[in-house]
Amino acid sequence: MSGRPERLFPLFAELQTLTGVGPKTAVLFEGLGVRAPRDLLLTLPQSGVDRARRATIKGADLPCTLTVAVQIGLHAPARTKGGAYRIHVEDAETSFQLVFFHARGDYWQKTLPEGSRRVVSGKVENFDAMAQMVHPDHIVDEDDADDIPSFEPVYPLTAGITQKLMFKATRGTVALLHDMPEWIDGPQKTRAGWPDFAQAVSVAHQPTCLEDLMATAPARERLAYDELLAHQLTLALARATERRKVGRASLGEGRLQAQVMAGLPYKPTGAQARAIDEINGDMATPTRMNRLLQGDVGAGKTLVAFMALLRAVEAGGQGVLMAPTEILARQHMESLLPLAEDAGVVLEVLTGRDKGAERRAKLEALARGDIQVLVGTHAVFQPDVTFSDLRLAVVDEQHRFGVRQRLALGEKGDNADVLVMTATPIPRSLSLAQYGDMDVSILDEKPPGRLPIKTALISTGRMEEVVQRLRAVIDSGRQCYWVCPLVDESEVSDLIAAEERFKYLRAALGEDVVGLVHGQMPAADKDAAMARFVDGQTKVLVATTVIEVGVNVPNATIMVIERAESFGLAQLHQMRGRVGRGTHASTCLLMYQAPLSENGRKRLEVLRETEDGFAIAETDLRMRGAGDLIGTAQSGMPRFQVADLERQSDLMAIAQSDARRLLAGDPQLRSPQGEAARLLLWLMRQDEAIRLISVG
Repeated sequence: MSGRPERLFPLFAELQTLTGVGPKTAVLFEGLGVRAPRDLLLTLPQSGVDRARRATIKGADLPCTLTVAVQIGLHAPARTKGGAYRIHVEDAETSFQLVFFHARGDYWQKTLPEGSRRVVSGKVENFDAMAQMVHPDHIVDEDDADDIPSFEPVYPLTAGITQKLMFKATRGTVALLHDMPEWIDGPQKTRAGWPDFAQAVSVAHQPTCLEDLMATAPARERLAYDELLAHQLTLALARATERRKVGRASLGEGRLQAQVMAGLPYKPTGAQARAIDEINGDMATPTRMNRLLQGDVGAGKTLVAFMALLRAVEAGGQGVLMAPTEILARQHMESLLPLAEDAGVVLEVLTGRDKGAERRAKLEALARGDIQVLVGTHAVFQPDVTFSDLRLAVVDEQHRFGVRQRLALGEKGDNADVLVMTATPIPRSLSLAQYGDMDVSILDEKPPGRLPIKTALISTGRMEEVVQRLRAVIDSGRQCYWVCPLVDESEVSDLIAAEERFKYLRAALGEDVVGLVHGQMPAADKDAAMARFVDGQTKVLVATTVIEVGVNVPNATIMVIERAESFGLAQLHQMRGRVGRGTHASTCLLMYQAPLSENGRKRLEVLRETEDGFAIAETDLRMRGAGDLIGTAQSGMPRFQVADLERQSDLMAIAQSDARRLLAGDPQLRSPQGEAARLLLWLMRQDEAIRLISVG
């Protein structure tokens, strides 16, 4: 594909091409992320000032910004250097003062001679029973009154850039924009009542009232959609490129799956059945599967993943299930062993713990194809690990494996299918933004027979009561988790908090009863401490958040989370899901430091009211914002200038289906709408997408 289209050249030129922007100012603009005029197109006003002209300031609710015509009266120069220079002025009904500090010589005498008329606009306040306008924002001759906009846009600023400069630079940029061909589907545009692109930009930069600044204003909504569409086109192109990678059809009549189903003591949920069908469908096609299995805590992802692994085995190949830690790998192994026996499938585990002859024997069996399903940690990535015929790689917990590892796994097998499991319910808008290149299966039902977890809020002042409660629970043979707070960014202080609590609980409950796990421990020590808790040797496990992923201890029935207000809701929900895994009723105690802020209380109450992870994630998104929720910096989440992921998730969904539909009918973007979409990709700096089309 040739380079950037000529009609966009002016928008991607140097900033200095705009009137009033010199080399120094251009450097200052970088503080706003503005490198070319194009970046100013989407730097929209964040608020506005009503400067509609009025006859008098009389009766106005001061302080406020007012615009009036005045007759200039007496000047009272400052009595001290840098003091107040006052000018008495009169409007149609009353008088007030214009005040200037640091006035130079007779500057104001010449500029505003007594008896002349001007239109002034600025903030009016009462000071010593006298109305004053200090340093008016605008002073113009009556003939030029139209130069003051009746509603003035207020732009985000950075050091050295003023509103006046922003106003001028954005006007200059808008003038560079000519009509664009339309990339939005006709029916969608009509239904939403959106203007053309150039008109939308122009209107968004010239709001006439506060409504025009709302995300729902047609011009703004259109620009948000354009950003989301460009992003979704990029993901859809990545997905199409991924799909063109030849895979292999893994066929089978489902005999092994049926054998395992028949042996289950319960019936799978509708969501599980649906996900299994979707995965079977993907695996039966000759293109590579790239699917995300997203399920709430305890929604039964492991069963669905195992069914997929059986499909690979039935097709004559092998499958691998990757876990982020040794303990999780062994737990998967234990929970899957009875199912594998039902199906007569050979299951083995490979972790960093395997050494010498035992490891060699496993590797040989794997290379021969005698091991049909392997459960492993990243030890599976080592060069000497070879499969006889790897058809499916299942990756547990997305955020521990980057895209690079996913690809490395794919290389272990001849175009192996990939299924990624995550237990973090991500709000729909974010999952579309983050995993839009993958197909998604969602498990949003709990298997029957899971007992609800009782959640209570309790202040840290009642620590003694909580310890008493733990004593009773331990005496009845059950176990407890105690999660320590996130103190601040440094891991050292988290560690101190955990060690203090560990000492306190050991003193209260007994030396050998309490274990400790934290992020600073060597992996082997951490595994050993976890293993002692899993085996029931220790009854209380004091931990920093390292326990939030995966571990299964059915005998643990109490989860204490100290300073719960310092965690994210999704994280609290994950931790709560560590209990309630057995046949006994479980409790989660959210301990907070009083007094709680209004927002803090609301957030914790959401957890008390519901166990639906998706509902909790949506609330978390609304209350904390997208960047906070998944740590924008490291999550690879796109940053949008106009679109707001929290409030416009429906727009993201429309953009996704529109992008996929456009590419399905026009994979090379050659139709008139396709060519317009290419222009959009250039305009939105989606260079990666452009590369994908040219490669395609």
